[in-house]
Amino acid sequence: MALSLGILLKIFSGGVNTAQVSENYTVAIQIAESLMSQAGVAAPLQAGETSGVEQDKYEWLLRVTPHNLSFGNFTGAKLDAAQLPVTLFKVSVIVSWGDDNRRLELTKLKLAATE
Repeated sequence: MALSLGILLKIFSGGVNTAQVSENYTVAIQIAESLMSQAGVAAPLQAGETSGVEQDKYEWLLRVTPHNLSFGNFTGAKLDAAQLPVTLFKVSVIVSWGDDNRRLELTKLKLAATE
């Protein structure tokens, strides 16, 4: 009976740990998606980095860099990126947390109007 109880407690504690890890990933994804959607809304997109901390636990880094598209062997009309009214940026959000340095990264390409 004691052996069975020990096994059941170990299974239960493993389930609780898995639920906690899952909750942490869910919160990290929500933070990353929120930062990603805000990028370029309140202020125009421009190259640079910003960082911060959410809930005293999740550290985040938002990185915006210009991104050039390569069209490879495109045989159509020549495309001059300098003449386009938009600029393409690569937006990356990195969220990290925990003593074991868990980390989540989301990356997206966004267009911004050129001035």
